[in-house]
Amino acid sequence: MADENNQAAQPSINILAQYTKDLSFENPGAPRSLQARDKAPGITINVNVNANPLSEADFDVVLTLNAEAKDGDKVVFAAELVYGGVFRITGFPQEHMLPLLFIECPRLLFPFARQIVADVTRNGGFPPLMIDPIDFAQMFTQRMAEEQARSKVQALNS
Repeated sequence: MADENNQAAQPSINILAQYTKDLSFENPGAPRSLQARDKAPGITINVNVNANPLSEADFDVVLTLNAEAKDGDKVVFAAELVYGGVFRITGFPQEHMLPLLFIECPRLLFPFARQIVADVTRNGGFPPLMIDPIDFAQMFTQRMAEEQARSKVQALNS
């Protein structure tokens, strides 16, 4: 009986499902955009993470990756991926939930999302776009600081 109680209290994160919610690839200049070029296009990558509760222990975490390659002001290609995972998180104190949802869960999803973006850019006729690892902890810290600043501004304006 003591083992069962001990096991129930063990913190755990389980991925129940992973899914592609939205995938878009645009190659507006094809086939001209596939010709050899003197220099690589400039690539911009934007990342966003959102999380929503599904039940007391289950959460839907969504990682959005937007990549755009430009040559001057012309778009060479644009890729958008919205990739999600359903996580069951149990045994963690409440104060650890936000960091788990916005750091740990996207860290687990990222390699799969990265591979999808690499495949879609390669299938679009370009070298695969291998997105560098993302520091989700730094993203989370920055987001929390922005929300605190926003709250202070709203409190002052009230």
